[in-house]
Amino acid sequence: MGGYILRRLLLVIPTLFGIIAINFALVQFAPGGPVEQMIAELKGKGDVTMPGAGTGRHGETAGPIENGTYRGRRGLDPALVADIRKLFGFDKPPLERFGQMLKGYLTFDFGRSFFRDKTVLALIGEKMPVSVSLGLWSTLLVYFVSIPLGVAKAVRDGTRFDLVTSLAVLIGYAVPGFLFAVLLVVVFAGGSYFSWFPLRGLSSEGASQLGWGARLLDYLWHMVLPTTALVVGGFATLTILTKNSFMEEIRKQYVVTARAKGASESRVLYRHVFRNAMLLIIAGFPAAFIGILFTSALLVEIIFSLDGLGLLGFESAIRRDYPVVFGTLYIFTLLGLVMQIVGDIMYTVVDPRIDFEARR
Repeated sequence: MGGYILRRLLLVIPTLFGIIAINFALVQFAPGGPVEQMIAELKGKGDVTMPGAGTGRHGETAGPIENGTYRGRRGLDPALVADIRKLFGFDKPPLERFGQMLKGYLTFDFGRSFFRDKTVLALIGEKMPVSVSLGLWSTLLVYFVSIPLGVAKAVRDGTRFDLVTSLAVLIGYAVPGFLFAVLLVVVFAGGSYFSWFPLRGLSSEGASQLGWGARLLDYLWHMVLPTTALVVGGFATLTILTKNSFMEEIRKQYVVTARAKGASESRVLYRHVFRNAMLLIIAGFPAAFIGILFTSALLVEIIFSLDGLGLLGFESAIRRDYPVVFGTLYIFTLLGLVMQIVGDIMYTVVDPRIDFEARR
């Protein structure tokens, strides 16, 4: 197992390099780079991102071109434009900028944000607790709902309970999490009916002055709606997976043998079947957490005004804040790859019979 983990860790390096290199190359052709964003702000013209944008001399993007001159630069001192290019580091060729970026990434130095007076690591550190708390609570609730429901559906396969819950699972699978979040806001957050839950942030104004118990209750009160939106969108797949895993195990010979020996149904189900059926489900917890943390939470964070990593990445991409974009991409990718390795380790913990070395 040690050799397998070492090989997987070594594969992280070329994978990270490939993802960063491809995205860096694509960014060179994206319209409306940070230089043009700053020029547009100075001229008071807003966003310059639009079709027809060209590409600058060193690969950075430029705005619309007319008679060989970028229209957004009209009326600006060329020395000022040169200073802006130097400020963002676009006075250097793309390969040199890419090399400097990789050198910094080796020591987790992601540079400073173009438009926020903070380092990328400081920004990620500020936003990470919001996204982690949202992803962790959502993942735990998804498991707490899906596993008992999937086991009950497997035991009662074909009954009315199974049919009714299958309809609920189908609705949960079909309705996107962000759409359900909008429904929750309309119904329970003062949209049209009730004002039972807050709409913004993870704490009320003045919550810092409360005792720790009151602060905890205030935090949980704010987490109800966004967590519910993510749980409804994520429990369907795991419920069906749990049911199918249990049904497959129930039909195996060792279950028939245990029943023939007089073992009670609960002993057969929870002593013999549960461990084997839970193998795939438990081992998939890290991947499920990463999936909710980095993919499903973006629109939910926007709807509930949660200042997390998803919202940070979205705003940075819109503003072409490349250090933040690439820094968050690097962190997301690294965490995702590490969690895949953790998932493989959990396979062996749940079932020691699995040997990844033998797969060679």
